[in-house]
This record gives sequence, structure tokens and C-alpha cells, in this order.
Amino acid sequence: MTNKLALVFPGQGSQSVGMLNDYLVARPAIVSAACAEASDILGYDMAELIARDLLQQLNQTAFTQPAMLTAGVIAWRIRQLESEQEPVLLAGHSLGEYTALVCAGALTFAEALKLVAKRGALMQAAVAPGDGAMAAILGLELATIQTICTEVGGVQAANINAPGQIVIAGYAQAVEAAI
Repeated sequence: MTNKLALVFPGQGSQSVGMLNDYLVARPAIVSAACAEASDILGYDMAELIARDLLQQLNQTAFTQPAMLTAGVIAWRIRQLESEQEPVLLAGHSLGEYTALVCAGALTFAEALKLVAKRGALMQAAVAPGDGAMAAILGLELATIQTICTEVGGVQAANINAPGQIVIAGYAQAVEAAI
């Protein structure tokens, strides 16, 4: 029996300053090339954002989404060089779906960067900073969470990540009250 490989790319919320440091040491040319491509398309320094985030932008949705796409594509490109085993499935969690599409050849990196930059900007503009919030609730059933959200008002179950992990979203004060 042969082993089959599936890859799942992460979504927003997995970002951290310096998240490419190990890749930068191991494969600096790949990291530099992808960050330069992203920087040319987006008009800001992707390498600087990911490595240092001096302007405190990495956790802003408009910047997070292109940064996560870039990091995922870099990981994919390095993996392609280091492994001969081809995955039989590429998938992504939320924003990670765009990374999976690039790695599967359905979108170019440039096309996906433009899409996720627009997606992130629209999502960020939809709610004024500090007005909205999200939280992952662990260990409760959906029905219980829905009841709590209804009682609190202004918050709802927004994403069922897995049994026992449900994201709620809404007005910041309502999310806090539901928690």
C-alpha cells in the first residue's frame, strides 16, 4: 500500500512576526523571490512586514491575508524542491483555500495576491477597528453556542471549524459577553 499525501494550508490567525525565519535561513532565494513578487504587486515590503512588522500591520486583515498567502506559497515552493512525493489533495482553511488554488495551478500567485488583498481590504473595511470581534469557542455544542448568542444578541456562530471548535463573531462587547 502506498502512502497518499494531502496538504492543508492555514488561514488567517496563523500569522506571526518572523514566521518565515527558518525558511529564510534554509532557502533565502525562494523567500526573497516570493516576497519581492508580492511587494511589486502590493506596493509594500512583504519581507519587512513578515520579518519585523515595524508598523504593527501583520494582524490587520488587509495585510494578514496577503502575508499568509505569500508564506504558504513559499512553503509550497520549498516543499516541491525537497520532496518528490506529490500530494493527491490540496486544501485550505478559509483564506488557505487561495493558497491551495495557487499550489494546484488554478490561480497564479499574482492573481491570488490581488484577490486576497482586495478580500482583506473589504473585510477590514466592513467593521470599524474595535467594533467587531471573533472568538473560537472550544468544547461546546453548536446548539449551546447558538442559545448563548441569541440570549446575548449582536453575536452569532460564524464558522464551525470542527466538532467542539466553533467561531463566534459580532459586536466586540457582545462577543465578550458571550464568552
